[in-house]
Amino acid sequence: MRATRPLLTAILLALTASAGLAQSDGEGGQEPLPAAGFGSLRQDDLALRVRGSEIEVRFVPLDPRVTSLLARDSYESLRGLVQSRRQAIDSLAGVAGVSRPGLALVTFFGQQSGARFDPQTLTIVARSRVFQPLGIVPFSPRFTSQQLEVREQLSGIYLFEESIPVTDDFSIAYDGVNSEPWSRKRSVLDRERARVASRARVQRAADSLPPPAE
Repeated sequence: MRATRPLLTAILLALTASAGLAQSDGEGGQEPLPAAGFGSLRQDDLALRVRGSEIEVRFVPLDPRVTSLLARDSYESLRGLVQSRRQAIDSLAGVAGVSRPGLALVTFFGQQSGARFDPQTLTIVARSRVFQPLGIVPFSPRFTSQQLEVREQLSGIYLFEESIPVTDDFSIAYDGVNSEPWSRKRSVLDRERARVASRARVQRAADSLPPPAE
């Protein structure tokens, strides 16, 4: 993952781009992807969090190497979310000169009334280096107000120059606070990956059986 130049000032208001093209789910690398639809994890199982006195931040990588481990409903929900913003994502990536950006769903939660947040200061910390987002595709006009009320939440899809390093280790940082390391999730993800492979094999075997004789 290559360090970026100073953050491209591009929070793209793509609130009307809901009829975009089908979205590729992220960078899959060279390794085989888990079979989608056989997982049982929740989005929170993939989430890194940073909590402050006013704001909590949740970061979910939108990478098929891990989203394919989600339960079917959660997987389809995230996939549909990115599909609906595909046009805006492609436009923003094109401005940055990146053909296959890494994507993440980032949500800011208000902990108190009038809480302020700065979405552009969230970064990925990997291998002792800091990576800034190329830009953000928000889901609401209020995202640019950078203010939240108690229990209010605002989300956006963050674009990074390369795929999120979900097979390595990383954390996120916001307002001087770092999340737990991604490595703490690896054992859960590895166990679920093995279960998904087993379930997919069983399903393929069942599908290959000849139909019962009438």
